[in-house]
Formats: sequence, C-alpha cells, structure tokens
Amino acid sequence: MLVAAALCPCPPLLVPEVAAGAAPELDALRAACLDAVGVLSAARPDRLIVLGPADEAGQGRYPQGSVGSFRGFGVDLEVSLGAAETAPDRELPPSLSVGAWLLSRTDWDDAPVEALGVDPSLPRDRCLELGRETAAGAPRVALLALGDGSACRTVKAPGYFDERAEAFDAEMARALGEADTAALAALDAEPAAGLQVSGRACWQVLAGAAEGAGLSGRLLREEAPYGVGYFVAAWS
Repeated sequence: MLVAAALCPCPPLLVPEVAAGAAPELDALRAACLDAVGVLSAARPDRLIVLGPADEAGQGRYPQGSVGSFRGFGVDLEVSLGAAETAPDRELPPSLSVGAWLLSRTDWDDAPVEALGVDPSLPRDRCLELGRETAAGAPRVALLALGDGSACRTVKAPGYFDERAEAFDAEMARALGEADTAALAALDAEPAAGLQVSGRACWQVLAGAAEGAGLSGRLLREEAPYGVGYFVAAWS
C-alpha cells in the first residue's frame, strides 16, 4: 500500500556540481526537494521506489546499490542508489541519478530502495496498472516520482514557446499539489508529449499506486527558470 510520495523534477542542473556557476538559481528548488524526501522518511515505509523517465536503454528495474554518474554532463561525479547490496550491472539513467543524488543528500537509510526507469510514452492504462502493482509490493510503500512539466514556457525553452504550456503546467501544479489522482490518471499523452512533458508517465504510475490510499497533497514549490515547468509536492 502506498503511504507517502514525493514528486520532484529531475534536471541534472539540480546537482550543484553540474549547474556550476548557476547553482544558486536552483537553491530553493533543491531545498523543497529535500523537504519532500523528508516526508517519505517520516512515513516509515518498508520499501522506497524511485520512478524516473528513461530512454529505451535505461528502462526497467534497478536494485539498491546501482550507480549513476554525471560524466555525460561534464562532471566526474558518481552517485549510488542507497547502500550497495548487489554489484550493479548497468548505470542509472540521468533522471534516476538525480533521484539517487537527492537520497544521498538526506543520507537515506530508512528502508530498502530500488528504482524503475519508465518509458515516457507508456500508455495510460499500463501506467496505472504498473502503479497498482508497485503499491502492492510491500505493506508500506513510498514513491519518489521524478519528472518535469512542459519544456515550452519561453522562446528560449528546449521546446521553444507554446501558448498551451503555461495553462498545462498550472493544472499540473494544482493536481500534484492536491494529490488529485483522477486528474493525473486522465492526462492525455499526446498533448503532454507535444509540450515535451517528461513526467507524465511517472505521474500516472503514481496515480495508479495511490488509488484508494487516501493521501493528501501539498505543493512545496513551482517554478520555470529555464522555460521548463518544475514542481515539488509531497503526499502523505
């Protein structure tokens, strides 16, 4: 059963070493993410699952101790998904590396942890089913769901400017902040993909996991500093 969830963005720039001189710009976002992870710890879960969007090579499950790095972003920095239990056979994708970094900043040792790289184009019904399966995996499950909103908020955004982006992100901020699982489950994959929303599938996995859990939500942070929508929320 799902007992808590934290929702965080996953730009590698969240890691100060990657952001370098621009690191202070995201200090408030980092602090909110760490607050959200603290809610997971307070829930005393039996298991923590980290969800993050991943390309085909990065999809699938990763055991505790899996390693990620930020070398692809010009920084010689490695992170581990909790304390090593098994020899990792492949590297975490970028989103899950950000998740592992967040957990390392809180010295996570409250429960065993594993990760799941999710196909950003995974159909809605499969997302919801995967969420239900995940929540049933232990008596008390917590989720750290990673993903960004639209990447089309300004002309300098990765997806350029799209007039639909601001309204889309406003609705996502509301739904994530209120733990509105019905609204998240109803998300249409096609417009989300058009706005380059990386978090859609992970949010729908979370919606499936939270069915019947009676969780309430709180929006901790919303911003779009680089034309990309970033949200931080906690469900408990």
